[in-house]
Amino acid sequence: MGIFGSESKFESSVKQIPYPQQAVYDNISDLRNLEKVRDRVPEDKVQDFSFDEDTVSLNVSPVGELKLRICEREEPKCVKFETVQSPVPFNIWIQVLPVDEQNSKMKVTVKAELNPFIKGMLEGPLQDGVEKIADALAQVHYE
Repeated sequence: MGIFGSESKFESSVKQIPYPQQAVYDNISDLRNLEKVRDRVPEDKVQDFSFDEDTVSLNVSPVGELKLRICEREEPKCVKFETVQSPVPFNIWIQVLPVDEQNSKMKVTVKAELNPFIKGMLEGPLQDGVEKIADALAQVHYE
């Protein structure tokens, strides 16, 4: 923190997932499972979408090229990502908590160091983006 920016936090609403916590965690902790959502990625906004077990790369208009890497796995409740390449460095946490044996709930959080000017421009799109990520993850079949 300082005069150049402060940490901003954006959280999705909590999403109910009709799958067990471990099944959800197993899927989100291996990015090769993004193949399941490839058809939901809006081609007008996202190009060059590629991934392996630990990283995902995409070109998002109008933001530019993004590359994220899993930097921490806390089985079975959290996967943390950091930016490798991004106009604005940020972290993403995907938290998964059990509701009961067959259901879980999920929340997506983004934390970024933003100066006041950038924060003013990105606050709305970032909050919207976090919610869209959570919505997409809530619709995945985690068998």
